[in-house]
Amino acid sequence: MELNGVFRSVCPLDCPDQCGLLLHKEGGKIVRVEGDPEHPVTKGNICNKVRNMAERIYDENRLKYPLKRIGAKGEGKFERISWDEAIATINSKWKTLIETEGPESILPYSFYGNMGLLNAEGMDRRFFNRLGASQLDRSICNSAGSVGYRYTMGGSFGIDPEDTIHSKLIIFWGINAASTNMHQVALAQKARKQNGAQIVVIDVHKNQTGRLAVWFIPILPGTDSALALGIMHILFAENLVDASFLHQYTVGYEELREHVIQYDPATVSGITGVPVEDIYKLARMYGNTSPSFIRIGNGPQHHDNGGMFVRTVSCLPALTGQWLIKGGGAIKGNSGYLSINTTKLQDPRLLKNKQTRVINMNLLGEALLTEDPPVKSLYVYSSNPAVVAPEGNKVRKGLEREDLFIVVHDLFLTETAKYADILLPATSSFENTDIYTSYWHHYIQIQQPVIEVYGESKSNVDVFRLLAKGMGFEESAFEDTEAEMIAQALNQPANPYLQGIDYETLVEKQYMKAEVMPLFPGKLRTPSRKIELYSKRMKANGYPPLPTYIPLVNDGEHPYQFIPAPNHNFLNSTFSNNQKHITLEKEPRLHMNRKDAEASGIEDGDQVRVWNQRGECLLKVNVGENVLPGVVVTQGLWADLGGTKQLVNTLTPDRIADMGGGATFFSGRVSVEKIGDRHHPWTQST
Repeated sequence: MELNGVFRSVCPLDCPDQCGLLLHKEGGKIVRVEGDPEHPVTKGNICNKVRNMAERIYDENRLKYPLKRIGAKGEGKFERISWDEAIATINSKWKTLIETEGPESILPYSFYGNMGLLNAEGMDRRFFNRLGASQLDRSICNSAGSVGYRYTMGGSFGIDPEDTIHSKLIIFWGINAASTNMHQVALAQKARKQNGAQIVVIDVHKNQTGRLAVWFIPILPGTDSALALGIMHILFAENLVDASFLHQYTVGYEELREHVIQYDPATVSGITGVPVEDIYKLARMYGNTSPSFIRIGNGPQHHDNGGMFVRTVSCLPALTGQWLIKGGGAIKGNSGYLSINTTKLQDPRLLKNKQTRVINMNLLGEALLTEDPPVKSLYVYSSNPAVVAPEGNKVRKGLEREDLFIVVHDLFLTETAKYADILLPATSSFENTDIYTSYWHHYIQIQQPVIEVYGESKSNVDVFRLLAKGMGFEESAFEDTEAEMIAQALNQPANPYLQGIDYETLVEKQYMKAEVMPLFPGKLRTPSRKIELYSKRMKANGYPPLPTYIPLVNDGEHPYQFIPAPNHNFLNSTFSNNQKHITLEKEPRLHMNRKDAEASGIEDGDQVRVWNQRGECLLKVNVGENVLPGVVVTQGLWADLGGTKQLVNTLTPDRIADMGGGATFFSGRVSVEKIGDRHHPWTQST
């Protein structure tokens, strides 16, 4: 491996942009990370997170060797062991558990700390299928919205983001794109310059994206579907719909027309907090501007009614016929265009017991404390559930169980890793071979090793090969090389968009674009092959067949709706332990409306206690007009630093959303009081 030079790479973070990178090496180490200016979408622009990735890779706190626990769980005391001892210990424990408790006593817990397909959903799935472990429902992020969008549009298919430069109206709905989809913002800015495009932001918090908009519309959390229905009411009432498109490409528009009569602007205003005149203005702007584009965000889907929100807002482009116009339509996600052969990659045939139990990852705390038969071993990789999972106190109480054998594979001694019995050092993406598929743009990219393996670190693929060998698994699936796994994943006859994309060509070109055609004229993957404004499938599954506003679940008699949103310099809990990113982000803050603050005797900069029946946090408050009265917002999953109480998921409910087993992070309620005020008697301390 060359010691010096510039090498093409790809950002591994769980972000829709999936930037092309240039890694500058000197003396065998990465000394600078830049964007690849030749990448067709990201064009050399990258965020602070990946720009400072070298500091994360070479952080002095990065794990170098396998470790075993020698202190109490959560204390973080370990001693070095060899890989042979680590693997032998894990194999021995699991063999005993399989004999005495059954394989379902073992639970994997992972998500997309690294978006590489081989490491995130490849050899690991093969291993745990063959082991017969409990299956994990990985539904913490976008599952509710994905199901809702599928009911309307048949799958994760939107317009090509590159076409949004032609849009004349761009609505960012529930997405802080400046922090989480920066290149969509760049495309919107280009559309503004060349087309005079208007940028509208609808959100619960006037964040960085809200501040760049020509019009920011604040909305009460969990009421977005009502606003979308109010827009539909006006579009039909004022004949701003495309009757020809509705007749040819949709089903149920007559039923929808009658249904939305009840969502008049006055009613919708009372639900959403959006003034009546603004509802009219927005609907008329949308109905009279073409092409118009809606970027549907992840935020609103993290409510009890999140799936229905996405199902509802995804109907809007059909009403005005935007799907036929270049630059018109919507994007919730575009992963359907790059769908790989998961059957070959994950090999579900290895799972002998098709009735193996499935545990929703949002219910980890509940599962560790009450599942019957109990979970006796937890294997955590590419995730940090002690910080990211909802109802955090319950999760950490489960991790404290002395009879729970925990293995964590990570780059750092995370909050979760402190509870591990065996701790394994992980490679960074730049040390691996893997492929990456964006869930926003249409390019698939390859990563090949750029630097030598750090210390004794190993990739997920390598570790699961070792575990399979130790368990005595003889199937050839555990001998496949990364190149063979990539070839298997790309061999997907059911996806015509991947034709011509193979391992060898990716190695040569670094990235390739799927052969994507516009959705219309064409047939969708819904039962009717059309946009389903009325869905018989939803009715059969127990949902209202038409888009409907459903209020949030009662979360207790606390005065404020609590939104723990992403921040600009972390990605979930990733980077929250790195001093560079902490310095950039400064400190966790709670955003509060001025009227609420004045009524509570709180001033800007005060330390406040944020609490509910699940726990408490101590934060500094920002008083202003960035949120509506009755709403408080904090940003970022901050690390559990000594002497702090800033783990915001201590406060979030572990209820399951209406669709897809999704999370309800944003549907919790809290009380807020200035430090020193009287505590409520039923609060629970962390």
